[in-house]
Amino acid sequence: MAAFVKPRNDRMERIAPLTSLPVFFDLKGKSVLIAGGSDGAAWKAELLAAAGAEVHVFCPMDELSEGFRKQLDQFVHHDAFWQAAYFKSFALAVGDCKTDEEACCFHDHAVAAGVPVNVIDKPTFCQFKFGSIVNRSPVVIGISTDGAAPILGQAIRRRIETLLPRSVKSWAQLAQAIRAHVTDALTSVQRRNFWERFVDRAFAGEEPDADAVPGLIAEADRIRSNANPAGQVTLVGAGPGDPELLTLKAVRALQAADVILFDDLVSAEVLELARREAKRMLVGKRGGRQSCRQEDINATMLALAKAGKRVVRLKSGDPMIFGRAGEEIDHLRRENIPVDVIPGITAASAMASCLGMPLTHRDHAQSVRFVTGHSRHGGLPEDVDWACVADPHTTTVFYMGGRTAPLIADRLITNGLPPSTAAVIMADVSRATQREWHGSLKNLAKGMEKIGYENPVLIAVGGAVSACGTASADADNLRETPVKAVGFVAVA
Repeated sequence: MAAFVKPRNDRMERIAPLTSLPVFFDLKGKSVLIAGGSDGAAWKAELLAAAGAEVHVFCPMDELSEGFRKQLDQFVHHDAFWQAAYFKSFALAVGDCKTDEEACCFHDHAVAAGVPVNVIDKPTFCQFKFGSIVNRSPVVIGISTDGAAPILGQAIRRRIETLLPRSVKSWAQLAQAIRAHVTDALTSVQRRNFWERFVDRAFAGEEPDADAVPGLIAEADRIRSNANPAGQVTLVGAGPGDPELLTLKAVRALQAADVILFDDLVSAEVLELARREAKRMLVGKRGGRQSCRQEDINATMLALAKAGKRVVRLKSGDPMIFGRAGEEIDHLRRENIPVDVIPGITAASAMASCLGMPLTHRDHAQSVRFVTGHSRHGGLPEDVDWACVADPHTTTVFYMGGRTAPLIADRLITNGLPPSTAAVIMADVSRATQREWHGSLKNLAKGMEKIGYENPVLIAVGGAVSACGTASADADNLRETPVKAVGFVAVA
């Protein structure tokens, strides 16, 4: 099995540089110091109290803001300014300092006492920072922009708030109640299977039932009694390369995987979304290059699933379009291995969105056809009905047709398509390296020479291509500036 697995020499498995380390303080029952009486200090005091801390506020009464005075019964108030001797008694220190001189003094005394310190709105004097918070306690999400863009942090928080069900709070509390039993009862593989099922329910958006605890404990016991559970395989569409074009279900599958078998065309940015602990195996198949045999890929998936692993077979584009998914599904089902499929955005759809080119058009193309431009023997497929493919009222997209482009053009022209028919070649669709050539069918071979043969290409031909205004009969243009698709809105 290891003989055909190729290493991938990039940084996709490493953590990118961090401006600061996100950590979570356990402040239950601990004392913290707040120096100052502004509304900003009041908010920090309230936040620390919500985390279970005993908050000591050092500020003369006449300098407390009106808002702070209204909350003062939640805290221990000292009607005096802070002093250096106080720091050693506290787990954290937060200062509301008006001048840099005062901030520097406050910071230095806290550091000398070994107490982590934050000076409000003065990042130079902060050992830690407060970020935006999404509160589903015991699930707590902290968001930081390192002080560069607080409004951006707030916008990110709002986005997460809309995505994260309120019921996650109840499910997290439920997890606390059953965690000890699950840990004691199940092996590491069994625990992962149990918790993945648990997560699926938690994100369904419904509150847990009143009898959820005994039901989940019973489920854990059933998993324990099945000593050798089979794993499962999920075929996942990675899309054309832009990670923002992945489906939410695909991301969840990547986060749940024990092992990921990925194609050579899957981008490193997509793999960044996978669970860090998942084992990653490159099983790429590329024309003209050293490749993994399909039989070896099938055998590897089967062996891993029989070992109880959650396997993701990650395929570029959509697994059900020129992805040999049928062979893999048949092989696994013959061995009674559960297999499901998560579709992806196929490259033709991404190409259409990047170009602003509809694949169908009421006046020019009443149908769309995807055709492989590469047979298992390296040339054009022998069983293609070229007379049918040369329909001028159909948009035809050829996959893997880079090296056979001259033959494709010859067959289409021979079977009736005018040499002036508009054509587009696009390489590395949706990626930063995207390149496009716009021209006519008669110049398709020249277009491929300009695009090059190193990267995967799509070739689109038909009336809809010219109707979108990206090509004309006289065009012979190479475009190297990438067009990035945000959702499905083309942005130049």
